[in-house]
Amino acid sequence: MTKYARDEFDRVPEASSRQGVHRVASDAPRRRLGPILAVGVVALAIGLVAFLFLPKLGFVPTGTPLLAAGSALESPSASPSTEASQTTASPSAEPSAEPSATPSASESLANSGTSSAVPSADAQAVDKTQAVAVYNGTTTAGLAGRVSATVAGDGWALGPVGNWGGMPQQSSVIYYSGAEQKANAEALGELLNITTLVDSAEFQMPVVVVLGPGFQ
Repeated sequence: MTKYARDEFDRVPEASSRQGVHRVASDAPRRRLGPILAVGVVALAIGLVAFLFLPKLGFVPTGTPLLAAGSALESPSASPSTEASQTTASPSAEPSAEPSATPSASESLANSGTSSAVPSADAQAVDKTQAVAVYNGTTTAGLAGRVSATVAGDGWALGPVGNWGGMPQQSSVIYYSGAEQKANAEALGELLNITTLVDSAEFQMPVVVVLGPGFQ
C-alpha cells in the first residue's frame, strides 16, 4: 500500500472499456476514412462502366453523328473533283510534250549532219601524194632525216631532204604554194607542231618544211 491518501484519480471502475487515450484518438480517423473510401470506389466503378459499356449500347453524344455525316458527305464530293482535274490535265500535257520533242530531234539530226560534213570536207582537201621537202636550218646534225622519217611514216610523199641553204631562220616554217596546198601545210603543221605557215611561190615544191632553231 502507498503512503499517500486516495483521491479522485484513484476512483476507476473495475469494468471499464477504456484502455488508453491514444487508442481512442486513433480509432476515430479510421471510422471517418472508411465511408470516403467506399464512396470513391463506387464512383470509380460507375465511371469505368460508363466509359466501357455505354458506347457499345449506343449511347453516343449528339454532335458525333452530325460530324460523321458531314465528313461522309465531303469525301465523295472531293474525289470526283480530283479525278476531273486529273482527266482535264492529262490531255493538255500530252500534246504539248509531243510537238516539243519532234523539232528537237530534227534539229539534233541536222546539227549532227552539218558537224559530220565539215571534217569530211577537210579530209578530202588534204592530199598526201603531194611531195614534201624537208630542210634542216639548225646546227643539229641529222635533224632533217629524222623529221622526214616522221613525215613519211604519216603517209606523205617525200621530196628533197637536206640542209637549208637560204636565209637563216628564226623559227620553223612551212611554205606552201597557193591556196590549194594550205590544207596540206596545216596538216603537216599539226604533225610536226609547227604553227608558222607562209604562202610562197618561190619554191618549185608544193610544200617545203624548214626546221629552225628550237625545233623539238
